[in-house]
Amino acid sequence: MSEVTKEQVEAAIKGYVEPHLGRDLVSANCVKGIAIEGDQVKVNVVLGFPAKGIADTVKAAVEAQVKAVAGVSMVQADVTWKVAAHSVQKSLKPIDNVKNIIAVASGKGGVGKSTTAVNLALALSAEGAKVGILDADIYGPSQPRMLGITGKPESKDGNSLEPMMSYHLQAMSIGFLIDEETPMIWRGPMVTQALEQLLNDTNWSDLDYLVIDLPPGTGDTQLTLAQKVPVSGAVIVTTPQDIALLDARKGLKMFQKVEVPVLGIVENMSIHICSKCGHEEHVFGTGGGKSMSEQYGVDLLGSLPLDIAIREETDSGKPTVVAEPESRITEIYREIARKTAAKLSLQAKDYAAKFPRIVIQNN
Repeated sequence: MSEVTKEQVEAAIKGYVEPHLGRDLVSANCVKGIAIEGDQVKVNVVLGFPAKGIADTVKAAVEAQVKAVAGVSMVQADVTWKVAAHSVQKSLKPIDNVKNIIAVASGKGGVGKSTTAVNLALALSAEGAKVGILDADIYGPSQPRMLGITGKPESKDGNSLEPMMSYHLQAMSIGFLIDEETPMIWRGPMVTQALEQLLNDTNWSDLDYLVIDLPPGTGDTQLTLAQKVPVSGAVIVTTPQDIALLDARKGLKMFQKVEVPVLGIVENMSIHICSKCGHEEHVFGTGGGKSMSEQYGVDLLGSLPLDIAIREETDSGKPTVVAEPESRITEIYREIARKTAAKLSLQAKDYAAKFPRIVIQNN
């Protein structure tokens, strides 16, 4: 009986294309070790994205592939994940204690961007990542209400703020610092300064991902984010409606211009299912997100229905991912989270942290 070789095992694993990565685990550099003892094989898989919901599926798929190799009688695959810091705009340095910043943007208001942002953050957390959310909408902060947070953040040193906690998320918003009904009558420079302070003066703790909920449009705040905030990738939220898609395209092009990779598009309110009779209707049109993703060569990360539960749960301070963890809608959000993080995991890594800092001293 011929010996099983590492090359045979690798070739077998290559036969399985992991759907979130869109490629096999060997070429995605996720296979970190193959140990062969006679007819027994151990495979160590380390994914670059949190994958609590699919780890068993990946394990079963790898074991099935390797078991098919002639001479193999037993396979054990270990599947874990480790989130790395990924590269940001060339002129910027990553923020301490934050590995990756993901911006959630839309060209126009009313497309459910903040709802998508909070559920994306909660879904990344449910998949096993350490996650924070920054509400960058200075004029209309909505994350305090969506996360059910009241009160003001602490400052231990008088200079920096401790993030507020809700459902394992670290959160920061101008809404924590002002009364809910107080209007922010500020000009652009004050808004951008406030955004920078909220980001840089918050003591984020060891985050894999910081999700930034951007205000709609392509104005001052978005430009500040693109020029001064080290963003690893962006997610564009739209509805299938032509007007929303027109504005979403502007947002997508803005990120492309400032060299922030667009990880994909989320199509919100894609279909309405009648709660009384189950009739399905495309209220805002159909296929808009798909055609936009094809036109610009970016992924359609997922499509969400127009569902009263999403609105009710988020308004009551308990978003769908935590309110109904076993629901179909939560599964869609978690799938979007996995695809977003998997797409990011394939980008260039940031190695700046591994290099020593050179300090010149005059003795």
